[in-house]
Amino acid sequence: MSLRKKFADSPRVQGFFARRIEGLVRRAHRLSQWQRLGFEPMEDSLRAGEPVIVVLWHQRLMMSPYLFPTDLGRIATLTSAARAGRMAGLFQTRFGMETIAMSSHQRHVAMSRQILGLMREGCSIGIAADGPRGPARVCSKVPLIWARASGKRVFLVTFAADRVRELPTWDRMWLPRAGSRGVLMCREWTTEVPRKMSETEEEVLRRDLEAALNALSDDADASVAALRRH
Repeated sequence: MSLRKKFADSPRVQGFFARRIEGLVRRAHRLSQWQRLGFEPMEDSLRAGEPVIVVLWHQRLMMSPYLFPTDLGRIATLTSAARAGRMAGLFQTRFGMETIAMSSHQRHVAMSRQILGLMREGCSIGIAADGPRGPARVCSKVPLIWARASGKRVFLVTFAADRVRELPTWDRMWLPRAGSRGVLMCREWTTEVPRKMSETEEEVLRRDLEAALNALSDDADASVAALRRH
């Protein structure tokens, strides 16, 4: 392994960058004006003790700590066991979230038991629909797998702001800047996910979820554009 990779994989280095990003996100949230739209149904479910599945695009991941009310329930986010996934996990745990690193070397059955076990304990699950490597805004089947296995409600979340920094990642991830005006938005995906379905039916549902996530993000962007005009 090269010296550069050893440096990047160092827990101390990763911890430093996780703390740095945490500080930028907390500052952007504290010093900006945010509207929260559509979170009531998800919050009602959590108050009733029912965990949910939360889905977003990887590009909007930076504000994920403010897109789920951790004061109302636990949430574990599915991350990659690779370097970027470990960094994301460190960042989210600093906000009281839990993470599950999904390794290609771990047996699918063991992973399924772990995730479903957490949900039976009342822990919600968070998923970046196009993560961890994209393509951007192409929904994977992962949210459908857990919706089908658990039978839990699915909520889509996103954010948009009028001042963001685009990071040099595969999806041009957004980091909001302090002094922004923005929206945090949530919407339930109400399409039924049956226990059994053919590959064709699964693809129809995948496309439906993808379109719903795009529509939510587009609506958030439009809301911010409207704020700029006023």
